[in-house]
Amino acid sequence: MECVFGLVGDGFALVVADTSAVHSILVHKSNEDKIMVLDSHKLLGASGESGDRAQFTEYIQKNVALYQFRNGIPLTTAAAANFTRGELATALRKNPYHVNILLAGYDKDIGPSLYYIDYIASLHKIEKGAFGYGSYFSLAMMDRHYHSGMTVEEAVDLVDKCIIEIRSRLVVAPPNFVIKIVDKDGAREYAWRESIKDTSGAPTS
Repeated sequence: MECVFGLVGDGFALVVADTSAVHSILVHKSNEDKIMVLDSHKLLGASGESGDRAQFTEYIQKNVALYQFRNGIPLTTAAAANFTRGELATALRKNPYHVNILLAGYDKDIGPSLYYIDYIASLHKIEKGAFGYGSYFSLAMMDRHYHSGMTVEEAVDLVDKCIIEIRSRLVVAPPNFVIKIVDKDGAREYAWRESIKDTSGAPTS
């Protein structure tokens, strides 16, 4: 019952994901961070099979870092999205990854952007988007309350509305969520929304 969603505001982009690691009817942990920091100004939120999600997102992260190391300049957000889409398209014809991605970033001359990439390698630049069962509720809330040029406070308030709706309406709702933001100051963790504390230890970054 995964949920990943994101939106673009005035000078920033937000990505939100549930933090449940689930297999069949078992919850293995509730502090799994599904939003990877690709580089200083990019976030990659992923949903899908846990093995595919971990392997593919790490592969993209290391290749983005390799490009910057070789060329001395980072990939733009659009270039990183197109590279990710290309790798998914190549794998689709060999050994597909069952992973859906929201890629957010901030570029100096362009500003914030958000890209939707699904497991069959569709790529779209969007203002707001979501994956997983929670998308039925988060997309509905964003359709109603989202507007361009939102402040950080307005965006976080909308995120909280989405989380409340998911928790109250989804039959097997994830209890905890992590919120990350990317803007001119870089990509970073913004907040956690927890209703269950994981006894195995604190969240790892």
